[in-house]
Amino acid sequence: MSFAPHTEQDIRSMLATIGVEQVEDLFKDIPEDIRLTHPLNVPEALDELSVRRHMLELSKKNLSLDNLVCFLGAGIYDHFSPSVVDAMVSRGEFLTAYTPYQPELSQGMLQALYEYQSLICGLTGMDMSNASMYDGSTAMAEAALTAIAATGRHTVLVSSLVHPNYRHVMRTYLNSAGYNLLEVSSSSGVTDLDEIENQLNQDCACFIVQSPNFLGQLEYTQQATELAHKKGALMIVVVDPISLALLKPPGEYAVDFVVGEGQSLGISMSLGGPLLGIFACKMEHQRRFPGRIVGVAQDNNGRLGYTMTLRTREQDIRREKATSNICTNESLLAVAAAVYMTAMGKHGLRQVAESCVQKSHYAAERLSELPGVKLPLKGRYFKEFVIRLPEYIPPQRLNEILIHDGILGGYDLGRSYLEWKGCMLLCVTEKRSKTDIDNLVASVKMALENER
Repeated sequence: MSFAPHTEQDIRSMLATIGVEQVEDLFKDIPEDIRLTHPLNVPEALDELSVRRHMLELSKKNLSLDNLVCFLGAGIYDHFSPSVVDAMVSRGEFLTAYTPYQPELSQGMLQALYEYQSLICGLTGMDMSNASMYDGSTAMAEAALTAIAATGRHTVLVSSLVHPNYRHVMRTYLNSAGYNLLEVSSSSGVTDLDEIENQLNQDCACFIVQSPNFLGQLEYTQQATELAHKKGALMIVVVDPISLALLKPPGEYAVDFVVGEGQSLGISMSLGGPLLGIFACKMEHQRRFPGRIVGVAQDNNGRLGYTMTLRTREQDIRREKATSNICTNESLLAVAAAVYMTAMGKHGLRQVAESCVQKSHYAAERLSELPGVKLPLKGRYFKEFVIRLPEYIPPQRLNEILIHDGILGGYDLGRSYLEWKGCMLLCVTEKRSKTDIDNLVASVKMALENER
């Protein structure tokens, strides 16, 4: 067989076969005034070897965490993932699985999801968890809708220190359903308890707080929960799952829903997705629970069997009557998180969390020693903290300088909060070494001196 380009004779033969005289006849239905009248500016065709070489050269222009030291967080985090995670989720039984509608064919996937749910319940202290949320933002929005259905109220109250993207997603959910969204503003780094109490009213279905919040600060979640319940509202807490290895689980102070982003649990940053939404709640909400729940039972011979349970078909086929439209997915990332939590174990997760706290505090202290750099917040923080830069070097400019030193800098808070203009949110995970942190401090110091 020949793979040479078609000759003129070949082209004439093909045109004759389809009944036209020239190539232009194929485009006669397109008005002449909008037809292309000159050749496209497209390079000559390349053979496979040349294409491979060309693509490799293009890839060298990219920057990745293979050649950058990451101090950027703001919702996606550079945590270590044991090699067993990728090894397990790349197995065909998990990687190519579909929604496990047929339990007799899907026992392995169902058991893995059941283990994931159990681990999340243990981590959060809640009664039940699902395995079917797309990311942290949709998990939070679904929890708000569940609270609305449970209370019959139509307003959601949320702290302004909840991740900005999460609040945007929830606003879209609520606006389309005809519900209201109110925000509790704060400029102190944590949500003001008096403001929560003032804004909670008889139409509030729930109050939502994130701890650690978007600024990395730990909120007064227990007190906020008491205020919400006093007004008959439910309480939703957005968490960083790694932090729960150190902090008191929300289930121990009567929170109704715990949601969050599970990307920290062994899942690659991957340019911001795909992600894993965590959703756990009290048992009393089981009939309004969104997504899928995997249950376990015994057959007549005492053998364990796993299946999806408490799942209404309305989520798939009568969507206008559904309590949730979270539907088809095979939850591969939930399996990855289950493998990660199992491999790390209780003590391993605690070590990761302790390392994040110690290293972030060391970085904050070192940076605050630099002339003009301030730590504007005095509260407790986990792995992210805020620095205020001198006016002559805005965060965007500092990040441009840091990238040339092989450092991926922090998040410019002025993009989301006017009151935090000139401030940067930095993240330090267990992957950062003392040398990495010292290099960051040295680069920032040099930038300050050169830009002054």
